[in-house]
Amino acid sequence: MHIESYIEYLQYEKNYSSHTVSAYKKDLNLFLSFTQEQGVVSMVDVAYSDIREWVTDLLENGDSHRTVNRKMSAIKSYFKFLLKIGELMVDPSSLYKSLKITKKIQVPFSTNEVLKLLDSPYDEQDFEQSRDFLMIELLYATGIRRDELINLKIHDVDLIRGQIKVIGKRDKQRIIPLLRSIKNHIEKYLALRDVVAGASVNELFVTSRGFKVYPSLVYRIIKSYFSKVSLKVKISPHVLRHTFATHLLDHGANLNAVKELLGHTSLSSTQIYTHSSMVTLKGVYGNAHPRSKK
Repeated sequence: MHIESYIEYLQYEKNYSSHTVSAYKKDLNLFLSFTQEQGVVSMVDVAYSDIREWVTDLLENGDSHRTVNRKMSAIKSYFKFLLKIGELMVDPSSLYKSLKITKKIQVPFSTNEVLKLLDSPYDEQDFEQSRDFLMIELLYATGIRRDELINLKIHDVDLIRGQIKVIGKRDKQRIIPLLRSIKNHIEKYLALRDVVAGASVNELFVTSRGFKVYPSLVYRIIKSYFSKVSLKVKISPHVLRHTFATHLLDHGANLNAVKELLGHTSLSSTQIYTHSSMVTLKGVYGNAHPRSKK
């Protein structure tokens, strides 16, 4: 069924990240298992009705519309590949229309919440405290994603130029400037880090045992610290990314500039962050315009 060829196609031709390739492979295997249980021997025999039954099964088992659409992206991609190599004449997934998704407006942290946390005292000689605060500072000051933070290498940090090189989705690189305060913090952190990990580990952020940090650890750190200054239900590294974009736009940053900093490929992805800024703008407008009193 050319699955291995498809995986190589995603890796080397489409240049998808290892995370995306792994997710696509998992979703494809789920679909294969379902169709085989329905008596479909080969993918070339799959009909649109089989796809529709799978979608119904996913929904009945509690998958959200967003999750179903994500899984279907893998299936549609695979059928397009089979068309490309001449194994199919008609794509059965072409009739599938993505399920409607209600966009959830994420509430960013307020400026006071962030500053209250970042201005709070911590032991600069304690490795974990220094690391945790630097993580928070970087996420808020650069808007990088959690995975980008985790995979940040020491050689990606240029303290002389005051910038970091970030490897984003599909291995796209972007350069983000650093605030002077963060440069100073990185220098102090590196001295502590060298004692814990040494030169054998390339990643900037490591555990107290000298290993590369992992997603759940970063999530717990953000959750733990921000729970002390915020009553928000949703607290995560992505909320900090959302906060970064919102605060920049609130203070007059150009939307295209924010797009470049976030590493978005299209402006439409960045525009979701304008909602919170529009709320602020409406407040200013309502308080300042003479006719608002009428």
